Amino acid sequence: MSDPDTTLAPDLELQARAGASLALYDIDVRVDNDGSLRFDYEGVLCSLTAVTLTPGLDVLTLTCVLAWDRPLKPQLHKRVAERNSSLQFGSIVVIGRDKLADVILRYTFPGAGLDDQALSTMLLLVLSGAARARQGLLP
Repeated sequence: MSDPDTTLAPDLELQARAGASLALYDIDVRVDNDGSLRFDYEGVLCSLTAVTLTPGLDVLTLTCVLAWDRPLKPQLHKRVAERNSSLQFGSIVVIGRDKLADVILRYTFPGAGLDDQALSTMLLLVLSGAARARQGLLP
């Protein structure tokens, strides 16, 4: 039996594995004050958190800031809709504040049961989609 003081909860273990997977690709992963992982991928600011929804169902939630403080105009909504239609993983939303908006990609997926290679592959697929979706959203 393992020592409870040295065994991570399943969600924390998954999050640690995800961080280690990203680090293998020279992605500088930092632990934020709230415990989430923060990193930059091709100019996209990202946050990654693992959560246990129920025993055996641990999910990773990836939030990527594609653009911020963009003028809130119909053209922005059109570009986001175009990117959403070609995106394989996640969805992109526009969060408006007065005349400005941030563009965020969110994706949550089950991580329990994925081996390290599958976990790395999934993360890189989502992140490469985020990097592609970011193109054309900034001046």
